[in-house]
Parts: sequence; structure tokens; C-alpha cells
Amino acid sequence: MTIGDQQLLKRMNRSVLLRLLRARPGLSRARLADESGLTKSTVSLLVRELLDEGWLSEAGTTVADGLGRPSTPLQINVGVRALMGVEIAVETVRLACVSLQGEVLHADTHALTDSAPAGVCAQVARMAAEAHRQLNERGLRLSSIGVCVPGAVDDCTGVVRFAPNLGWRNVSLLPALEQAFAAAGLPGVTVQLQNDADAAALGEYEFFGGEGGDPLIFVSCDVGVGAGVVLNDRLFTGAQGMAGEIGHTILEIDGPLCSCGRRGCAEAFFGSRALEREAPDTARAAAFFGVLLQNLWVTFDPRAIVLGGKSCTHHRGLAEAAFDMVKRHADAAGMPAPELRLAHHGELAPAVGAAALALHEYLRPLQPDARARRARAAREYGIPSA
Repeated sequence: MTIGDQQLLKRMNRSVLLRLLRARPGLSRARLADESGLTKSTVSLLVRELLDEGWLSEAGTTVADGLGRPSTPLQINVGVRALMGVEIAVETVRLACVSLQGEVLHADTHALTDSAPAGVCAQVARMAAEAHRQLNERGLRLSSIGVCVPGAVDDCTGVVRFAPNLGWRNVSLLPALEQAFAAAGLPGVTVQLQNDADAAALGEYEFFGGEGGDPLIFVSCDVGVGAGVVLNDRLFTGAQGMAGEIGHTILEIDGPLCSCGRRGCAEAFFGSRALEREAPDTARAAAFFGVLLQNLWVTFDPRAIVLGGKSCTHHRGLAEAAFDMVKRHADAAGMPAPELRLAHHGELAPAVGAAALALHEYLRPLQPDARARRARAAREYGIPSA
């Protein structure tokens, strides 16, 4: 076995232990060996490394295992490492720092002052530097930064292919963000970029979905409308990062004019700007919203559909009416509807999801699309490798 193979095997074994303890905190070393199939000596060695690196912590007291032997419960350590996520929205920048278990430790929101890429990077870097200062004051170590945007992202190159509501096309954003973070004095941690709905879907799945949360769809209704899909334990982003761009699917031929120039798009019915117009027909918008959710349901057969964004948080009746529509379709077909709910962290959902990006990849060392970024993170940044 080559050194590279050994390192990959070690990362895989570490990820197995971390995922077991995230799902079932309190397992002992002996129980981890039983559940994982790894030898007790391997588990003991890996647990010691994870304790030293701040990923795990031990309970203060021992308990008896199933055979009456004393054992020490282990759990994810939420007091050492923190993850940072930033959402660049059309009108707003939101930032969230979260623990390894998804608890929001710090949050900040500001109006977007300049939509040009250079101006956005500078504003994001200032907010991130202030958040990092606050983490330092609490004795927390920043492990990664994730950023999400309202558009199609090539997550291997960091290029924003198309973000119409920001006026961006083929913007090489990730290198610019990394330079801005370095100039602001942030530590050299891994930085990742993703679509906002994809990030939000990942956050709901990683922190709140549990083992039975796959497939999961997150529908973001802000100025634009988009969907993020978690399928087979990974984001489904499509061949060019365009999967889930549902805001410009046509729901009514010759319907209301959309910002893209076409008529009858989903965004023209229940995007936040459409709902802020004078006397919007919310009942009609909710009906079309329900049709869109119904179509997503029968296309992907998800266990859960989660809604977020300004349209849903500021117009709660819209989401409830759309959910009722899906349930009526389900009843008519004699089928159980998927779980339908709002995002756990409301408008912070994309930022929390962006924070989860590096953690999600680290816990899945064989995920193909992440291979190049994992190698770079292991060489250069703060996500541990072996």
C-alpha cells in the first residue's frame, strides 16, 4: 500500500468515527470499534488524534458499558473549532459562525453596498475579519470559510457562471475572495464557494436531516428562486453547476413579465420582489408555488422539502398555502407527501449551509467532485488530513 493509500484510508476511518459520533453522541471507544468494524487499537489511535486536534471531547465521568466494564463516552467537541459561512444575496450579505454541530455562535447582516465583485469581496472580508475577532475572544479556532451566491457556480474552479440578479457572468470569485481574506488578516483556512440554495440544502441535511434525510430539497425564494438537492449523500449540482435553477421554469404561458425577459416564470409569481409589488395576488402565487413543489416532489421523490428565503419568512401564509397544495395533490394520488417544513435558521439558512461545506466534504473523503479541493486543503489549509 502506498503512502497516499494509507493517508486516504486514515481519512476514511477518521470520517467514519466522526459521523458515528455526530449521529450518536456518547459512544465509547469499544462501541465505536463494534459499530465501525475497525480494530480497537485503530480506534484508540484515531480517537487520540481527534481529541488532540479538538474534534472530539471526553465526558467527565466514566459509565458502564453493556458488559459492565467502565468506558468513557465521546462526543463532538463544540468548544474548539468553528465554521464560518457567508451568503452574498442580491441586496444583503449575511454571515454565520457555527459549531461542528450547527449551533449558531455569531451572526451578522448588512446591506450589500456594492454589487461589483471587487466591492463584494472587500465587504465580505471586513465582516469575516470582525467575526474572526469575536471567535478569538471566545477561544474558538476558525476551521473553514464557505461562501454562497445566488447563481450557478462551478464549485471545482470557483467561477460564478451566471448570477443574473447580481449582473455577473463568468466571474472568477473564489480566488478574489481568498485574496481579500488574506489582505484582511484572516488565517489561511480552506475557502469554498457554492450556490445559495445548494448550500442551504447541505446545511439542512448536514445539521438537521439526520440519517433519514436523503434525498432532501431546499427551495430558496428570495429575489430569485432556486432549489438545492441532496441526493445519495451529496449535492446534486449537475454537469455545469446549473441544477436547481428553477426560478425561470415557466409556470404559465404568457404570464407576468419576469426579470429575465420571459413571461410566466416562477420568480415572477413568488420571488420577493414580485410579492412586494402593490396588491400582489398571493392566493394565485401560492397556487403556483404549490405546483412547483409538487413537480419537484414527483421528480426527485425527496424525504423532505424545506423552504427558505425572504418570500417565505416575510409571507408565512404563502408557504403554508403551498404546503397545503402539495398535500392535496398527495391525497388525490393516494400517496404520502414528503416532510414539508421551513428552514431551521430562517434567512440565515444559506450562510449556515455555506459554513457546512468543508465539514461535509471532510466527512466524505471519497466524494469525487471534492478530490482536488481536499488535496489542496490537506496541503495548504486548516482542514486536517491525517
